[in-house]
Amino acid sequence: MNEPANLVPGRREATVEVHRPTPVPSGPVVPVQPNTIPAAASVVLPDGRVVTGYALEPAKPEPVAAKPPVSRAAVNIALGGIGFGAVCGGLFLLTAFITALTALVTQLITLAAVIFGGWVAVQVLNPSGHGGGTTVNIRKAVIKRSHFRG
Repeated sequence: MNEPANLVPGRREATVEVHRPTPVPSGPVVPVQPNTIPAAASVVLPDGRVVTGYALEPAKPEPVAAKPPVSRAAVNIALGGIGFGAVCGGLFLLTAFITALTALVTQLITLAAVIFGGWVAVQVLNPSGHGGGTTVNIRKAVIKRSHFRG
């Protein structure tokens, strides 16, 4: 005899019956107003016990009150204020840019004047010049009342 390993030899297991609960017909479902006790539903179990309970519906949130419509004039005023703020900000940025550009040009002109002035000073005060100008030998000259006599 071929019996499964988990069974005791010589002993027969009873067949297992699966019972599904069957609802007791309670008639047509009628919508129930809140704050009242709903009708009870009963279910008969396979062993004959009766389970009675209430069907619960999910709680529904209160409807949100409709917002009053916004007038067209209020929308236009709000949009005008936003536009005015944007224009003021743009003008502020424009004036700041022009001010910075003016300062930059002023600094560049000053830098060019300093460089050019330095170059001119080096050319004029350079002792090893090109030989131009008047050379005066002071050792031989006698200075008397702003007159040079040799």
